[in-house]
Amino acid sequence: MTFTSFKLVSFLLINLLISSSLYAQTTVSGYVYKDKNANNIKDKREKGVANVSVSNGRDVVVTDKKGRYTLPVGDDNIIFVIKPTGYQVPLNENSLPQNYYIHKPKGSPDLKYAGVSATGPLPESLDFPLTSQREDKKFSIFVFGDPQVPSTREVDFFERGIVDEVSQRNKAVFGVSLGDLAYDKLNVFEPYIQAIGKMGIPWHNVLGNHDMNYDVKVDSLSDETFERHFGPANYSVNYGNVHLIVLDNVFYPNPETGKGYVAGLREDQFDFIENNLKFVPKDRLVIIASHIPLGGKGYTQRLFDLLADFPNTLSLSAHTHRQYHKFFTKADGWGQETAHHHYNVGTTSGNWYSGELDENGIPISTMADGTPKGYAIINFNNNKYTIDYKVAGESPDYRMSIWLPEELGKGENPNELYVNFFMGHKDNDVAYRIDGGEWKQMTFTNDFDPEFLHLRNRWDDTTKTLKGRRPGKPSKSTHLWKATLASDLPAGEHKVEVRATDLFGRSFTQEKMLRVGLSN
Repeated sequence: MTFTSFKLVSFLLINLLISSSLYAQTTVSGYVYKDKNANNIKDKREKGVANVSVSNGRDVVVTDKKGRYTLPVGDDNIIFVIKPTGYQVPLNENSLPQNYYIHKPKGSPDLKYAGVSATGPLPESLDFPLTSQREDKKFSIFVFGDPQVPSTREVDFFERGIVDEVSQRNKAVFGVSLGDLAYDKLNVFEPYIQAIGKMGIPWHNVLGNHDMNYDVKVDSLSDETFERHFGPANYSVNYGNVHLIVLDNVFYPNPETGKGYVAGLREDQFDFIENNLKFVPKDRLVIIASHIPLGGKGYTQRLFDLLADFPNTLSLSAHTHRQYHKFFTKADGWGQETAHHHYNVGTTSGNWYSGELDENGIPISTMADGTPKGYAIINFNNNKYTIDYKVAGESPDYRMSIWLPEELGKGENPNELYVNFFMGHKDNDVAYRIDGGEWKQMTFTNDFDPEFLHLRNRWDDTTKTLKGRRPGKPSKSTHLWKATLASDLPAGEHKVEVRATDLFGRSFTQEKMLRVGLSN
């Protein structure tokens, strides 16, 4: 070997060793600082912010009095700041939070839908900016279930049917989409992001079973494309006296079968929840947002155990394209006297963009339980909350559908009155009266919603081609009530009023006219 060749080989080996040592970094350090000039650069005079939680997805530490933190790091971590109350993290042009740094020195594996490119070594100091903002204890957020857009055509439906309406309301301080942003074709993430960016408020996204990389062998890699577009799939946010924890609870592949997915959490996720909650005041309202509804013992029990010391809790999910409430008690493994409220939110895609088209060419897409497509608005007051469900394209006062015959013949056999109270639960009080008379109780019934059956049957009964797509099979509603109308109503028009009282003690009334004709 010549001297020149020896020098070249030595140079290459030295660089290889240096590169290997950089990639093998075991800790990450930096500052969380108050970015007074909002330039996303820590200038000399900008001070650190103390007591801010920072995580690597498993461990959670808080910054010291100078705003400095140190965390262990491997070769596949996302380091992120947990937004503290009274501060905002940077947002990109589409209002997605930019409070994270992806550390994948070698990048994501080669997948059908691209993940993260190789990030190389960590910066010497990984700093995160914050800006101050006023946060009232009273505020509202938007919650979307399953936008589930398989193509740009459905993105257009989503944008014109939901986003345009929400953009005009200007009521919420941030929003959350509860998974199934896409429908397996992950190249629609970009147009989806551009659509939600129109709302102009910070937007947080949950990973759903249709947002995953299915060409992987382990669950920890199933979110590579999601991470590329949205950052961590498990994270938390503080606003006012509310602490929101977002979790990817779609376990793929199913560890028992090696195929399909199942609801669950990995050990690193449980560690993150536990480590995160150590720094959350016990009087905060803790909200768990995940895609698949909670249920059963398994991972739900472990989650409940971690929440045992928090008296104010709520959990949110979507996935089923139905709307319902569930209350977990001690019999279900919940350890507190007051039941835990789980709300499965109705979807913005409704019944997967099916049904006839409305006057704007958008599918009506009523869900299989009779819930119209729409979105939730959660209203907070300190650590308490109320929830409204806003039907897309309708007045905010539209809380229920009333199903009864348009006309009865005088003396005809009794007919059933049905009321689908969209935010209802079987223990709610629902009553009706006719022409201002006495209120009469309606009976809860776990049955198919007759209005949805009517919408679906039109596809079988019509003699002309309907625009749109036939809805799927009906499912029994958990918020349906019925009563038998009297058969002795006099001929003429009668006003039928319905009064429904929700989970929060609020009463709503709605009315519909009934015509009684002459007997044949």
